[in-house]
Amino acid sequence: MPLVVGVRFKPATKVYYFDPAGLGDLQEGEYVLVETSRARELGKVVIPPKEVAPEEIVGKLKPILGRATSVDLASAQHYVTREEQTLIKCRGKVEEHDLPIKIVGAEYNYDGSHLTFYFTAEKRVDFRALVRDLARLFRTRIELRQIGVRDEAKLIAGLGPCGQPLCCSTHLCEFIPVSIKMAKQQDLPLSPMEISGMCGRLMCCLTYENEFYREAQAMMPRIGDTIATADGVGRVKGFNVIKETVQVELESGTLVEIPLSEIEFEPSQRERKGKPQKPGR
Repeated sequence: MPLVVGVRFKPATKVYYFDPAGLGDLQEGEYVLVETSRARELGKVVIPPKEVAPEEIVGKLKPILGRATSVDLASAQHYVTREEQTLIKCRGKVEEHDLPIKIVGAEYNYDGSHLTFYFTAEKRVDFRALVRDLARLFRTRIELRQIGVRDEAKLIAGLGPCGQPLCCSTHLCEFIPVSIKMAKQQDLPLSPMEISGMCGRLMCCLTYENEFYREAQAMMPRIGDTIATADGVGRVKGFNVIKETVQVELESGTLVEIPLSEIEFEPSQRERKGKPQKPGR
């Protein structure tokens, strides 16, 4: 099986495999130089050399060029400190060219030979003249890369509605598909203001407990089912997954909350236990 090293270029981002190229003693946390499709980059080893199955590798592995030196690390830090002013100057050039784009980030590679600007735009934009102008201004290779609103939030970072740093900028390495069905399954308010993140899309954290709710609801009776309880026969009006209770309207019209363990299911209902149920509203 092929030997690989896992390298990450920025926190909370995807890990890429590289050929250790004779550096089989690389340790987690070391910095290395690698050649990417964009430029020569400085990356951090997050997975020491290990063997993986051939199917885990996509395309041909590029080799590790070598360990980063103290000079390389100092150079990388120097260019990081320049990125904020670089971003401001780029935004000024965008205004001069009157382009309908929003520049949200600037990123040098470790030696300043490549400069990437990240932007958002509602439609396709011809920015060739801007790139030429930026190349003359910064005297390096320029790349403008369009990103989506979720990537913009990840790049800018900040705090989410919960008051904590955004998940996407701290630990989510890849975006997970989120659907409105997850919010419904967790019996959450369907107001966009309450279930949307800083990016304006559905919050990524809706996926965290979704599997628990799906499995828990499979053990609940359906809304409208007639069930037998210690207080008599009643109809299911709702349930609370966290408390594992069911709201039942008795024949007398009284609404009671009963632990799931105390509910008696009819044979026909037992047969369909284990199937996903719809949450009560």
